Amino acid sequence: MLEIRSTIARPGARARSLAGAVAALVAAAGALSGCGDAGATITRLTVGSPGPEPYTLVAGTDRSDVKARPQAGGTREGDAPGLYGGTRRASTCDRARLAAFLQANPEKARAWAQVQGIAASDIPRYVSRLTPVLLRTDTLVTNHGYSEGRATSGPAVLQAGMGVLVNGYGVPTVKCNCGNPLTPPDKKISTRNAAYSGRSWPGFEKGNVTRIRPRDSREGTITTFVLVDPEATMGFERPRATEGKADGPPTALPVTETVAAPSDSPAPSGSGLESPGTESPGTESPGTGTPGTETPGPQTPGTEPPGPETPEPGPSTPGAGVTTQAPGTGAGGMETPGEGGHGPVSLPPSEEPAPVTS
Repeated sequence: MLEIRSTIARPGARARSLAGAVAALVAAAGALSGCGDAGATITRLTVGSPGPEPYTLVAGTDRSDVKARPQAGGTREGDAPGLYGGTRRASTCDRARLAAFLQANPEKARAWAQVQGIAASDIPRYVSRLTPVLLRTDTLVTNHGYSEGRATSGPAVLQAGMGVLVNGYGVPTVKCNCGNPLTPPDKKISTRNAAYSGRSWPGFEKGNVTRIRPRDSREGTITTFVLVDPEATMGFERPRATEGKADGPPTALPVTETVAAPSDSPAPSGSGLESPGTESPGTESPGTGTPGTETPGPQTPGTEPPGPETPEPGPSTPGAGVTTQAPGTGAGGMETPGEGGHGPVSLPPSEEPAPVTS
């Protein structure tokens, strides 16, 4: 029997076909819109590791025995009491040595200064205004290395216990064991969804990675940081731009260190331990930290603008306020939170502008 095939599509089938095509397009669009950070790979950098493409190598800047902070993960403001730690009346981060190294290496100095948004000639004054502290939580940053005459950049998680220099708004600005400049991470990066490279460490969890945003610019720069010793047995105050000699007497721990509370930007639950990856390249050469001096620079693109934040439970930050000159130093200068992307600027001796907001 002759079989007759109709070329006329049935109305119902055609409607179903169109609906299926539309659904596929919608699904594809949704996948694309939700994968802004799908290609991100965050490098884990352990204490003692300079990581890839270091500017220099310095040993003895980190500690592997820092007790974890109860409140980890989410976003924290740079002046939060107990956010950072340190050893009272001591510093392992040598600011003067860093400035001298950069002055002796002009090409590296130009790349370093460009990341910070300052002129290379302003590096000594800028560095003299920074404050040495220890991270107390695994912290997300943008790490800027140096390779073939140019600055490089990429997202990184710095392990708790790593020594960093922070600016007057509490933002990590320099990684002490290699001299690499740091800026805030891209807001699109999700620590939960991104891939990770580099060796892991015990206790590492995606949900406990902390982002740090600048102190509210309306409150001015920080005058005093409230730090916690590595064993978390006491607190103490460190005036901004000092290296330990001006530290205050031991005090009780901030309330935030004895009572765990949800973060202001809750991290997703169910995060698990990361599997080990490849170790970041680089070796350390012996070195010791000695005191030096700080100043700041504009902020880099893709950072969170500073603004009000719901305060964490506990007492208000002792000594936090506005200052136009670093206490305990004769060096003037200005400082802005670490968000670069602007051309070199001259640093006047006694003014410190508010952070740039988008």
